[in-house]
Amino acid sequence: MGDQATQVQTARTFTIPNILSMARLAGVPLFLWLILWPEFGGPKVDGWALLVLALSGVSDYLDGKLARRWNQVSSLGRVLDPAADRLYIVSTLVGLTWREILPWWITALLLSRELVLLVMVWILDRHGYGPPQVNFLGKAATFNLMYAFPLLLLSDGNGAVATVAGILGWAFAGWGTALYWWAGILYIVQVRRLVSADARAG
Repeated sequence: MGDQATQVQTARTFTIPNILSMARLAGVPLFLWLILWPEFGGPKVDGWALLVLALSGVSDYLDGKLARRWNQVSSLGRVLDPAADRLYIVSTLVGLTWREILPWWITALLLSRELVLLVMVWILDRHGYGPPQVNFLGKAATFNLMYAFPLLLLSDGNGAVATVAGILGWAFAGWGTALYWWAGILYIVQVRRLVSADARAG
């Protein structure tokens, strides 16, 4: 009986946590447009971009917390949550690199990690496994990057605020990049163990 109830809960699509994740995904193109608007002759609206990013962070916290509290953890939510995280990271990388706030080599490091993870997901799918669950290290990396990006965006200006934002932003970016790759290496090890176990079982 308990198992059946759990299956019903995990099969539901339109739960509050999932709706929050969907809203977060919908904010990705808006966020990217706000960052890049000055590059296409529009006004500089970094404040609005930061607001969208802040709301994304709040929804990221709430969807996981509510899913656990209300027993609404779902397979869709496990896909939407990391997908939203990665799309915000990629869109921010594109925007900040385009505006020359972020050097290309940082962007290359982070995007190459995403490519590695996509290959790992493809290998898992070939062996009948779903995508790897987000672990604490991956969340910590995302947390650092989500702090780094708005601070680096704030650093694109003059004055004491921009200076302090730049120092803190680069500190978070360094930790975030290191943790991002560390989490990626752990995913590779996890995938290797699963594939090796399958090979031995076969």
